[in-house]
Amino acid sequence: MKKIIICLLLVAIASQYSCKKFLDITPIDKLTGNNYYQSASDVETNITDMYGQLFDKYVQTNTAGATGEFRSGEVVPTSNQSGDRKLRYDVALLGGHTRHVDFSGTTTGFQTIATTAVNDRLLLNALLPNYNGIPNTYNFVNLTRWNEYYRVIQSANILVSKLTDGIPSLSADQTKRYLEEAKFIRCFCYFFMVRLYGDVVYYTTAYQKDPLPRTNMVSVVNQCIADLLPGKEDLPPSITDPSLRGVRASKGAVIGLLMNMNMWNAGFDPAKKASYYQSTIDLGEELKASNAFRLLPLSEWNTVTKGRSEESLFELFTTVNYGSQIFSLAQFGESFIHFPYRLPEYNNRTSPCVFTADYMKKLFPDPQDGRLSTWFDDAFNQNAETFQCKKFAGNTYIDASQPLNNAIPDATFLIMRYADAILLRAEAYAQLGKDTEAAAALNEVRNFRGASPYPSSFDTNSLKDVIFYERAKELIGEGSHYFDLVRTKRILSKQYTDNPLTSDKFGRGGWTWPIDQSALTNNPYMTLNAYWRGTGIE
Repeated sequence: MKKIIICLLLVAIASQYSCKKFLDITPIDKLTGNNYYQSASDVETNITDMYGQLFDKYVQTNTAGATGEFRSGEVVPTSNQSGDRKLRYDVALLGGHTRHVDFSGTTTGFQTIATTAVNDRLLLNALLPNYNGIPNTYNFVNLTRWNEYYRVIQSANILVSKLTDGIPSLSADQTKRYLEEAKFIRCFCYFFMVRLYGDVVYYTTAYQKDPLPRTNMVSVVNQCIADLLPGKEDLPPSITDPSLRGVRASKGAVIGLLMNMNMWNAGFDPAKKASYYQSTIDLGEELKASNAFRLLPLSEWNTVTKGRSEESLFELFTTVNYGSQIFSLAQFGESFIHFPYRLPEYNNRTSPCVFTADYMKKLFPDPQDGRLSTWFDDAFNQNAETFQCKKFAGNTYIDASQPLNNAIPDATFLIMRYADAILLRAEAYAQLGKDTEAAAALNEVRNFRGASPYPSSFDTNSLKDVIFYERAKELIGEGSHYFDLVRTKRILSKQYTDNPLTSDKFGRGGWTWPIDQSALTNNPYMTLNAYWRGTGIE
């Protein structure tokens, strides 16, 4: 594990190379030499670099917040604070909130603008270096840049090519396992980009030099599904090494990714949605039958957020033990805690952000739900002095006054958990009208969280909506909420989000992120997202 973490630290050095060709990418020298791949150690180093590059990209900003509750408008900043905990204007702007009166320490200083083009302008302002002279501290602009993903894809393509040709020192089983791991990394990058940008440039050749146009996102996802399905048996059901569990690709990680891919396409390829739902169910039942993963009780929740738990399908992980440093606001939980989880007390007496009271009431109608008390303080109150989201309190800065202790302990970013897969299976069952099976899957999670089994007197919504809200509260802060709103089209309704889109905006790609203009470099076939053109970002 030490070697893996050290390699993560070398990624920044390894990725600093000149970029002049298609997609602004040039292969790393060590990956292009015919004599490089001589042993399993060479392949391990290469794969470690790819995971490290993904980690570095993810922590450039608060990716989970931006792709979760920030953009959907469920989070607002609170009071002015000192140092790096200043009023987070960029969070407000990203979520379609605007300041309309002098701020007095409560969230009443913000209102939601959820109708006109004002929302678009607010989001674009959140992507600027500063807004009205106030720095946008979250660096959300990094979400518009996809070059880092293509660097990882290129590395994966080269490795797939070399493994396919054959590396003499590897056994047949090693070759198959490394091949499927490289494909998992490649497909993860494509899927993450699809959810951010829609159509993307898709290629799998080792040394792609000719420019290519963007490919329809449904086709990209289907090609990734076809890429992953045949070889998933060549990976172990789970990673049993406690130091690598969840950190490296397993069959469980591939199944989790395939389930998410199928559910995404079900939302955008309606003619085939029944087939996607059934595939999700089949994959989910296969994962359950493997007994390779399990839900951990709330009493062990800190084990989950610390990383490498039996609940983790895939995560991006590093640890302070090896001196790792990341962008201070990358951790979702950092924005929602104060003393005693953050020191020193004198300038950490309030939480920088809070969830809106209305949203929390939608998520937690059941007072028996154990997540309510385990993950939150004063959950239904927007008071910055009393509200806290403690779900990730073990993964946040401890003492900001002590530079030597200023690294985040065990910086784990949960990408896919077993609970995610269970609830996707429940959703797919519900979509096919199999309510009994859907409720049973839903209750697998509820029973572990101390919530009332479905149906209960607290369930006033339809089963499909109950599952949607179950995902929203179980995966809160894990970067899935906005994606769920988009793929289910609930983003079109004020009932489900404080920052909805009109049907016209959705159809024109308003749910996507702008793409940085660097994507046009040396590619005459490349186009930016039509919805954002002329905005100053695209």
